[in-house]
Amino acid sequence: MKILIIDDERSIRNSLKEILADEGYEVDVAENGIIGCSMADKEKYSVIFCDIKMPEMDGTEVLEKLVEMGIDSAVVMISGHADITTAVECIKKGAFDFIEKPLDLNRILITIKNATDKVSLVKETRILKKKVYGQEMIGESEPIQHIREMIDKVAPTDARVLIVGSNGTGKELVARNLHQRSNRSSMPYIEVNCAAIPSELIESELFGHEKGSFTSAIKQHKGKFEQADGGTLFLDEIGDMSLAAQAKVLRVLQEKKLSRVGSDKDINVDVRVLAATNKNLKEEIEKGHFREDLYHRLSVIVISVPSLDDRKSDIPLLVEYFIGQICSETGMQQRSVDPDAMDLLVQKSWTGNIRELRNVVERLLILSGDRITASDVKAYVL
Repeated sequence: MKILIIDDERSIRNSLKEILADEGYEVDVAENGIIGCSMADKEKYSVIFCDIKMPEMDGTEVLEKLVEMGIDSAVVMISGHADITTAVECIKKGAFDFIEKPLDLNRILITIKNATDKVSLVKETRILKKKVYGQEMIGESEPIQHIREMIDKVAPTDARVLIVGSNGTGKELVARNLHQRSNRSSMPYIEVNCAAIPSELIESELFGHEKGSFTSAIKQHKGKFEQADGGTLFLDEIGDMSLAAQAKVLRVLQEKKLSRVGSDKDINVDVRVLAATNKNLKEEIEKGHFREDLYHRLSVIVISVPSLDDRKSDIPLLVEYFIGQICSETGMQQRSVDPDAMDLLVQKSWTGNIRELRNVVERLLILSGDRITASDVKAYVL
């Protein structure tokens, strides 16, 4: 574990460094705030001790700068001249703790332990959120910029959103980002793949059932709408939902209440519904496969996710992103992609969209040598 000490008093920083080094920590020192910020930008420190009274740049300014830089180290302020007001201000600005001089070894060691526990928790939470909500959408093309703008405008509202696009374009990622940026982000986010649930079970899955309501109903079951109460329900591939289930979904959207299968009791629910489909729902309405009134309820906002062939300029960014992600997950060695190999990937037609591209990148990482060449692409992709 690395620790940084920022203090203009040589005796303080050197003695603190010796004490912490004896405890097994790797310690760096900085004689002023400017040097300290520069070091924190280049190195990864678990804990930063920072004096408040320093020339040129005092400790509170250092703290503000570290926060502005996005440094996620735990910052502990130290001072022999501060009062409770200063301590409170530092905590408000992002400091983990405040310690008065003369420094007490036991207090310092306890603070370091608590600080590192917090930093670990923050990292674990960030990783968990990535697993739950997915990554940011990768790309700088005009279609992706437009979707980001739409998400920023729509996410804070409770408007229902219909997300349309071909398979593998990342419709579920748009839904996750809408939830993550909404006022419901701390509440449940529940996904339902309507195409993967048999039509005879979809009502039970969505609305729940009472014990004994059908042969295999051995106990009461809360449906996805109840599970998502207060949060967001994402109905993926809603174009594959049966007409009977569509009628019940419409009722929930209109009345904000539902009844479980086998029960006449109404249950109030507060759910924001996001839906996605790879079908043309207007054509499905004409065929009698989808309810027009439900379509209008769901499509307050429509977000169209482009195919990968419509955003080819994003392919190099996506390839580099997938290389980093796959190597991190599998422990494979990072590989570079030759420019002519990347050109071939950009020129290829991607009927399977983002999903196909990720699979291809994984295949190339497994089968190629120290770098991914044009020959590799021709042999294993084209």
